[in-house]
Amino acid sequence: MLREVVLDTETTGLDPAEGHRIVELAAIELIDHLPTGRTFQSYLDPERDVPEEASRVHGLTREFLQGFPTFAEAVDEFLAFLADSPLVIHNAAFDLKFLNAELARIGREPLPAGRVIDTLALAQRRFPGAPASLDALCRRFAIDASARTLHGALLDCQLLAEVYLHLLGGRQTVLGLTLATRSTVGPVSSASYRARTPRPHAPSPEEEAAHAALVAALVDPVWRR
Repeated sequence: MLREVVLDTETTGLDPAEGHRIVELAAIELIDHLPTGRTFQSYLDPERDVPEEASRVHGLTREFLQGFPTFAEAVDEFLAFLADSPLVIHNAAFDLKFLNAELARIGREPLPAGRVIDTLALAQRRFPGAPASLDALCRRFAIDASARTLHGALLDCQLLAEVYLHLLGGRQTVLGLTLATRSTVGPVSSASYRARTPRPHAPSPEEEAAHAALVAALVDPVWRR
């Protein structure tokens, strides 16, 4: 049984080195690449303002976020959910940069890049030169992303879980057919085949009479040429 965690963040900006912080954390559990229904999601008080350009992306404001836990207050529950599972992240360098900056701020160990599966890199290898954003991959795989009018970490995790499964090769990872089941369905033996009696195809007298009446009612019918 393989456990993985799909992870996403929303932030106040693009670079933690400029003082930007995480405002939303979300993760969903996969077992053998399929969602189990277990999720983690928390808005976070960034302890700073939320620039208007960031708010336009995810819809979160300073006023809304006040009263939610800080990263330091949410981190233990978050890390417990991750456990030691591989992390599936789209454009992983961005999220890891913010997560590790937040962890360093409170004196915690960083998340190593070696445990991350970057779906952006997977998509770029599979479709070189093609757009590889989450929206572009949803369009490619006909995944309904109509609810994504704003970026949201939990919704993006759910969409990414579907994208990840497609990037791995399809929606069904195991056929679920045992050898015993398959052995009961074999080729039909010629010895067991019995020919059917041919069915008659000639018209009956009644059908011939009906046809003659139809032809008689037509002007210059092709049957009389």
